[in-house]
Amino acid sequence: MKKTYLLLILIILFTTNSCSIYNFTGTGKIDAKTFQVNFFQNNADLVEPGIDRTFTLTLQDLLQNQTNLNLIQNGADLIYEGEITDYRISPMTATADQQASQNRLKIRVNVRFTNRNKEADDFEKPFEFYYDYPAQTQLQGAVLNTALDEIFERITQDIFNASLAKW
Repeated sequence: MKKTYLLLILIILFTTNSCSIYNFTGTGKIDAKTFQVNFFQNNADLVEPGIDRTFTLTLQDLLQNQTNLNLIQNGADLIYEGEITDYRISPMTATADQQASQNRLKIRVNVRFTNRNKEADDFEKPFEFYYDYPAQTQLQGAVLNTALDEIFERITQDIFNASLAKW
């Protein structure tokens, strides 16, 4: 009976001790309390109005939802900034009569991440993702919104993983 209690106590001890090192998002212990996301200007050759604001807000929302960091406007411990560098629509597959049957929207974002508490974590690198859609469909309205949601979800998660989860 004493062995069972001892084993139970040890399991609880190790479990609660490990919670201070890792959490459910995989971020480990973050040595910061605040973050800021500066506006991501759209510098792509093909400009889709409003995607710069949408991307900036999507990144802010993801960081707020997956961390306990506080969003502030200036002087944060963690700083995300950059620009949208590419917004491209290209044909992907063709039919027998040489017409596109599927198009691909690809967006690339260049990100500069600064950790004021740990300079070794700083980086600047591009992140990109794509969305395929039928060529006979116009990229507007609900189709465009779905494409942007999927692309931005993937890109912001990749930025989160690179900056905080270290994956």
